Amino acid sequence: MNRTRRLAAFAAGPVLLFAVAACSPEAETDDAKGKPSASSSGSNGGGLRLSDAVSRLKTVAESRTGYERDKFHLWIDADHDGCDTRREVLVAEAVKKPRQGEDCKLTGGSWRSYYDDKTVTDARKLDIDHVVPLAEAWDSGASSWSVERRESYANDVDAERSLVAVSLGPNRTKGDKDPAEWMPPAKDATCVYLADWVGTKLRWSLTVDSDERSKLRELASACAETAVDYEPA
Repeated sequence: MNRTRRLAAFAAGPVLLFAVAACSPEAETDDAKGKPSASSSGSNGGGLRLSDAVSRLKTVAESRTGYERDKFHLWIDADHDGCDTRREVLVAEAVKKPRQGEDCKLTGGSWRSYYDDKTVTDARKLDIDHVVPLAEAWDSGASSWSVERRESYANDVDAERSLVAVSLGPNRTKGDKDPAEWMPPAKDATCVYLADWVGTKLRWSLTVDSDERSKLRELASACAETAVDYEPA
C-alpha cells in the first residue's frame, strides 16, 4: 500500500491534528526529533475539538461474548506488493527508512515509539498496535460486523493513526485496555493518544462504555487545542 503517513511533532505545541489509522500489535514508529506524532485524514472539515469529538461517541454497555482474536484476519498483503500490513506500517512510520529486501524483508531503520517516547532501531522490538484493540473493537460494535469489515479494521492502513508502531513493553502492558484503564506512560503522549483513540472509534462507528466516556471527557479537558479529523470507514 503506497500510502503516506503524516508525522507531526507531538510535543512541539498544543495544536495537534490526529488521524484515524489501522492499528495492530506489532509495529515500529519513530519521530525524527524523538517526539510523538499524530495526524489524521478526515471528511469533517478542519477537524473537531477533542471534547466535541468525544461527545459524538455513543455510550453503550460493552459485551465480549463470542470474541476470538482469529475473527480478525491480521497482516494481509492487500495490494499484493509483497509487504503485509505490519511491514507497511513499519515502512510508513520509520524516521529513518529501513532497507527493503526480497519478500519485503526489512533491515536497519529507526522508529519513534510515542507511547514511551523512545527511539527503537530494531524492528523486532516493535509492535504494531491497534490503537483501539481488537477485543475493545469487538466489545464496541465489531461483533456484529461482517468478516470482511473486521479484516478491513484489523489492517486499516488507509487511516494514518489506527495502527501505530510502538515499543513492546508499553503495548504489552496496554493489552486490550481502554483509556479508563491505561494511558501511555510518556507525559506528552496523552493528547495524541486520546485523539488517535477517539478518531478511530468515530471512523469505525464504535461505541464507548460509561467509564470510558467519563475518562475521555476528563482527560480531554487538558487538550483544549487538540483536534480530531476522521474519515468514516
